[in-house]
Formats: sequence, structure tokens, C-alpha cells
Amino acid sequence: MITARRTVRTVAASLTVLAALALGGCGIRPTPVPVDAGSAPSRVSCTPPRLGGERPSGDETVRTSVFLVCSGEVIAVERAVPSPGRKGGATRLETARALLDELRKPPSRAEDEAGFGSSVPEDLEVRGPAEGDPDEALRLSQEPDGLPPFALAQIVCTFAGTDAAGREDSVVLAGPAGDGADGRPMEYSCTRALRGGPEATKPTGSPVPG
Repeated sequence: MITARRTVRTVAASLTVLAALALGGCGIRPTPVPVDAGSAPSRVSCTPPRLGGERPSGDETVRTSVFLVCSGEVIAVERAVPSPGRKGGATRLETARALLDELRKPPSRAEDEAGFGSSVPEDLEVRGPAEGDPDEALRLSQEPDGLPPFALAQIVCTFAGTDAAGREDSVVLAGPAGDGADGRPMEYSCTRALRGGPEATKPTGSPVPG
């Protein structure tokens, strides 16, 4: 019995040595303690922050939704936007410019902490329809299809369903008029697929009926 126990111990010791040699041959050094690789990277919440009741001093504001980028999606975030209108109401272009101003702004501290940002270029501008355009057309200072997919998705979904678009879930956009630009207005829709993944579902315009 003693001989058998010694044999078992000898075999076990031999296996341990062989395992250590094998690890050394692979360039891996065995360690008796676990390796701490650090904490896992934190994930942003993408939860739109609640909008407080405060408003800028001396300004009339309206609450509206703008679409910001978070974790590969565009998500509606409520903001207090300075009202561009007069007593008679804002024009389509005034509304579009007010909304575009919001998209060009850096996110607030609360939005940034939740993971939100914007891909809309800071120098992007919007103008009204050119001669021969549909009345609801808006012309950007860059070709819509030349914008980053996230930026165009933000603009389409922010404008759609507002006075800027004049349509329920779409907006008519074009690039700069003149100078030989082939920028006829196209209709862009804010679909669920677009909101969920602008890079995969790139905004694609369709000819405006009529």
C-alpha cells in the first residue's frame, strides 16, 4: 500500500513538471495568482436626460425633440429651443434653422455623461427652396448624400414631423443650388431601421412625386 501511494505521488509530480515545461515552451509563464486585467469598460446608458423647467432668461422657448447619436443609433432627446417665431408663427425655414442650430451645438453635460453626441458639421447651413423646388424643400450647404450617415439621419429625423418639414415622417432635402450642382430635392424618411443603425441603413432619398 505504501509503495502504491508513493507511485501515485511520483506520477502526479511528474505530470506537474511536464505541464510547467509545456507552458514554458509556449512562451507562457505559469503564475500562482490570478492576473488582474482591470475593470471592464463602462457602458453609456443612452438614456435621454430629463429636461428641467428652467429656460434662458429673456427668451421664449419651446420644447422639442432633436436626434443625437449614441451607441450606433440616433435617439430623440428633448431640448428647450429658443422660439424663432413671431406672433404669426415661425416660417418653415426659421424652424429648420432653429433645429439645425441645436444639432450643431455640443451636447450638454448631462447628455455627454449619458453618451450622446452629434455628427452634424458645425458649419452646415440650411436655406429655403430654390426656383422650381417643391415649397417644402430645404437646401443644405452640403449635398445630403455627402454628409456622414449619422449626421444626415439626425437631420432627417429631427426635421421630420415638424413645421420644418411639413410632412409626417419625412423631409425634402437638397444640396446647394446653382453652380452646376446636380442637386434636385429628394425625399428622406425617418424609419425605425434608420434610427437603429444609420451606418448600416444609410439615408437614401427618393424622387419627390409630382
